[in-house]
Amino acid sequence: MEKVPMTIDGYQQLETDLKKLKNEERPAVIQAIAEARAHGDLSENAEYHAAKDRQGWIEGQILELEDKFTRAEVIDVSKLNGDTVKFGATVTLIDEDTDEKKVWQIVGEHEADVKLRKISVTSPIARGIIGKSVGDSVEVTAPGGARSFEIAKVLFK
Repeated sequence: MEKVPMTIDGYQQLETDLKKLKNEERPAVIQAIAEARAHGDLSENAEYHAAKDRQGWIEGQILELEDKFTRAEVIDVSKLNGDTVKFGATVTLIDEDTDEKKVWQIVGEHEADVKLRKISVTSPIARGIIGKSVGDSVEVTAPGGARSFEIAKVLFK
């Protein structure tokens, strides 16, 4: 069984999401199904079919999150150090073409959020910089094309 790497924050968010699905979303959809059934003929009851579809989606999400939960490999980033890029690192990259600085934290797949400057460990940029050190120049092939970056800083926080 393949482990799913995640930060402590990612693990806690996963736990929160799972509890919400089980304790709020599931009971609410069961109630919606019961109310829709009370309206009579189920074959032409759009509310009933929508609620059943939602129930299927919720149950699928619960199974997926439980699977990640059981395979979680929680990594305490604060206990890591060094100047080599690895999971959990917050990396400052300098685009060698534009001199633009970008800061990214490498996190688990389900934790990735570009708006929060968090990229998945499986993303092209993360795969390109993992194992590299401060001062290294790397070329990354991303969906937008090939880009060259210099690793300016590696932090673990």
